[in-house]
Amino acid sequence: MTAPSSAVDTPLENSVTLRFLASPTDLGHSGSVDAGTVLEWVDKAAYAAAVGWAKTYCVTAYVGNIHFADPVVVGDLVEVEATIVHTGTSSMHIRTVVSSGSVSGDDGGKRSECLVIFVAVGPDGKPVPVPAFEPRTDAERLDSDHAVARIAVRKDIVEEMRRQEYTDAGTAERTVLRFLAAPTDVNWGGKVHGGTVMDWIDEAAYVCSTRYCGLDTVAVFSGGVRFLKPLRIGDVVEVEARLVYTGHKGMHVAVHVRSGSPRSREMDLTTTCLTVMVARDDEGTAVPVPPWAPRSEEDRRLHEHARNLLLIRSRAPGSVLPTHLRPGSGGNE
Repeated sequence: MTAPSSAVDTPLENSVTLRFLASPTDLGHSGSVDAGTVLEWVDKAAYAAAVGWAKTYCVTAYVGNIHFADPVVVGDLVEVEATIVHTGTSSMHIRTVVSSGSVSGDDGGKRSECLVIFVAVGPDGKPVPVPAFEPRTDAERLDSDHAVARIAVRKDIVEEMRRQEYTDAGTAERTVLRFLAAPTDVNWGGKVHGGTVMDWIDEAAYVCSTRYCGLDTVAVFSGGVRFLKPLRIGDVVEVEARLVYTGHKGMHVAVHVRSGSPRSREMDLTTTCLTVMVARDDEGTAVPVPPWAPRSEEDRRLHEHARNLLLIRSRAPGSVLPTHLRPGSGGNE
C-alpha cells in the first residue's frame, strides 16, 4: 500500500535561482551595476538556498574568491543561481553564479561566480545541525570536491588576515565612511543584511582607490569576506578602506567594517575583506596605475601580507588566477 503523501520524505532541493530585471535604481558609479549590488544579489540567493535546505534561519559566515567579469547592464535579465555543494555540521557551502543578458537572450553570459558559506542557527542564535548533502551526479561530486579542497586554503587566508594590524603608522591612501545603519538595511533576522555590508565594502574600496589613482575604478575581485559579528540597525558604522598593494593595473584594498551603539564609543570589528580594484579610462578600458611604494614598517608588512594572500590563493586546486592577481617579478602583477 502506498504511503500517504504527507508521510513521504521529499528530497531537499539544493538549488535556488532568482530571476529579475536589473533596474535603473541598480545603476552605480561605474555606469553599470556595481559589484556591491551584485554581491547583494549573491547573498540573497545563497540565503534562500541555505534556508530552504536547513529549514531554519541562516547567517552569512564567509564569501570568497569572487571574480567580476563583464558588467551587468541596467535592463538586463539577471539570473542568480545558488547551489549547495557541500555541508558541514552546521554550515552550507553554496556555489553562486550570476548571469545576465538582454531580454531577447542574444548576449547572455556569466558575470561572476563565488562560494558563499552560510551557517544555520537556532532561536538562541547558536549553530544548529543541517541535513548532510550527498552528491548524486558526477557534476555534484566535482563541485563538492572543489568546495572541500578550498577549506584548507580558506583557513590559511583567514589566519593570514587575522594576524594583521592596521594602525595610524600606515601611510597609504585610506578612506573611512561613517553612517548609521538604517532600517532599510534590515535582513530577515532583524540585523543588517550581509549583502548590504558587502555593498558598503565596495563603496569604500571605490573611494579609496579612485582617490589614490585619480581615475574611475571598478572592482574585479573580492576575497576573504568574513562576517565576525552581526551589525544592528541603528548602530554607528565605520567602513575603513586602505591601499595595501599595487600591481600594474590593480589596487589591492583591505576593508574593515566596525560598528557600535551611538551611546558608546566602543566599536567592534564585524567584517573583513580584501578587494582588488582596477582603474579605467573614459572608454572603460583598464589602464596602469601609479605604483605605491611602502614607506613605514607597517606599510611594508601589509604589502607583504597582500603578496602572501596572492600566493595562498594560487594554491587552491584548479585555481587559475587572472593576470592582475598573479605575483610577478619586481613586486608587480
